[in-house]
Amino acid sequence: MTILTEIQDPRVKDVTVIRVEVSGDMQTAKVYVSVMGDDTKQNLCMKGLKSCAGFLQSKIAKRIDSRFVPHLNFILDQGVKNQLLVSKMLDEELHPKNNNPSEPAPPAVHTLHQEE
Repeated sequence: MTILTEIQDPRVKDVTVIRVEVSGDMQTAKVYVSVMGDDTKQNLCMKGLKSCAGFLQSKIAKRIDSRFVPHLNFILDQGVKNQLLVSKMLDEELHPKNNNPSEPAPPAVHTLHQEE
């Protein structure tokens, strides 16, 4: 929630935290994030998150009762972006655009009839 509501850096937007992996000794945490947008926007957002890491660590320190506060390492997770790309490709394959408006589009589902 802090990323969404408290970070004032204009580079940090359209971010979703996918998962967090904390080391056993609580020294480091890998924060996997997804950022919507092109590569330039993603790179800017990652730089913004890295510059806000200290602020986020101070927020974590107030919420957990631990001797250590993990050092945050942000990692761009391309899984969501790849899922959207595959979904788009499948949709285009299953529902091709009709290039000739005078011809009807081919049916999406073919049925087989048994001969009697």
